[in-house]
Amino acid sequence: MTRFIVVLGTCSHSGKSTIVAALCRILRNRGLKVAPFKSQNMSLNSWVTSEGKEMGIAQAVQAWAAGVEPSELMNPILLKPKGDRTSQVIVFGVPVADRSAEEYYREIDGLKGVVDRAIDELSQEYDYIVVEGAGGAAEINLFDRDIANIYVARKLGAPIILVGDIERGGVFASLYGTAALLPPEIRPLVKGLVINKFRGDPAILEPGLGMLEELTGVPVLGVMPYLDLDLPSEDSVSLGDKRRGGGGEKVEIAVVRLPRISNFTDFEPLEREARVRYVAPGEPLGSPDAVIIPGTKNTVADLEEMRVRGTDREILALRRAGVPILGICGGYQILGKRIVDLGIENATVEMPGLGLLDLVTRFDRYEKRTVQVEKPVTGGGPILGRIMGERVWGYEIHMGVTASRDPPAFGDDGAVADDGLVIGTYLHGIFNNQNFRDAFLDYLYSRKNLVRGSALRGDGYDELASAAEKFLDLERIWGMIGLEPEAGSIPRE
Repeated sequence: MTRFIVVLGTCSHSGKSTIVAALCRILRNRGLKVAPFKSQNMSLNSWVTSEGKEMGIAQAVQAWAAGVEPSELMNPILLKPKGDRTSQVIVFGVPVADRSAEEYYREIDGLKGVVDRAIDELSQEYDYIVVEGAGGAAEINLFDRDIANIYVARKLGAPIILVGDIERGGVFASLYGTAALLPPEIRPLVKGLVINKFRGDPAILEPGLGMLEELTGVPVLGVMPYLDLDLPSEDSVSLGDKRRGGGGEKVEIAVVRLPRISNFTDFEPLEREARVRYVAPGEPLGSPDAVIIPGTKNTVADLEEMRVRGTDREILALRRAGVPILGICGGYQILGKRIVDLGIENATVEMPGLGLLDLVTRFDRYEKRTVQVEKPVTGGGPILGRIMGERVWGYEIHMGVTASRDPPAFGDDGAVADDGLVIGTYLHGIFNNQNFRDAFLDYLYSRKNLVRGSALRGDGYDELASAAEKFLDLERIWGMIGLEPEAGSIPRE
């Protein structure tokens, strides 16, 4: 019989995802068959499975931590915000429709069947399932519609770990208040509390931990330190936590922080060796060594925002100065001459792009291309020419069809300007390819007569698991799911 453990949070970005990933990796390291699960996720950072289904990136990361292939069953409902209180609703990896919050909640009872089916199918394959909630678990105005926290907790009746984020302040109040506000039948399921992202001396917290246990009647399982791990971020709220990469001031890459930015995890591999600066439209781009226009959930609206704020003119000036410009997915579409939207993303409109590539994109049907691909490098110039003929891997998540007159960058994908310094592609994850990452960074470093250092780092999953083993009472956690402690493990005092 499958055993479940549920990880809920006091708020969004409390660290639920990393706790789930840690437990998945530790269980996997014990030779157990484990999977993550999050019934409903709201995120613009997504992943495409090997079968072409779209899911939240956090559950893909957790699946990798568990050593299993990501599946849309692990995140059966994905909401991708488009602005104006509207989100694209993706069910079992396939976009269904755009819905306002009111429309979505009217359909919530039908979606409970989606959650039930996903849990049932995962239960047939896995012995342990680590469940993640969404946002804060004590949204009392949503209890009857909360399929990510309350519905799943009621359905499973499984032990709950409640996670609070000390970095945002008020962690004792948020843990106590969340536990107290949970529905009466859910409250007894809370078997442990975790304080996350601590940056200080744990001894300072000790008196408070004891009082919190006394007030709630629930043990504190541990205090997790703030961890800077080489793992993809879950969503745009993580952008505020970005810190300067290993490249320091040597090489700077400006990423346009579009209002509806998606899959900014594309650029996290660069943070090890460059300063990656996210610049909102209207903020000065400065004098970066390269500019990247990322993916977006609404290409037309974000292009208009760039134009109103003057970011388009800054990019064109940097292009004239010889600065490389890269566009990925929506950013690739923005680099073109025209975007024609026949009422798919917005009202019917035809808008000029930046004109840096000779291509036109049309949105004329509510269809999304979601697929993993492997392509040869076919573009030339000082960046792609270094690896021409080699292969790269990536995944596509986009609406719209693009027709280009410029040479393709990767097989039949993308486009490259004549001098090779403007590159557009639909391939997310392109910087996870070491050959492309090396070609891109080597060019930026060489222009400044600099030599790249080593960017080697440890395995983020194992580092996370090691931290959890050190700072969490795993013996008590395993007891919640009827799992014996590992032979030779040392009980915590």
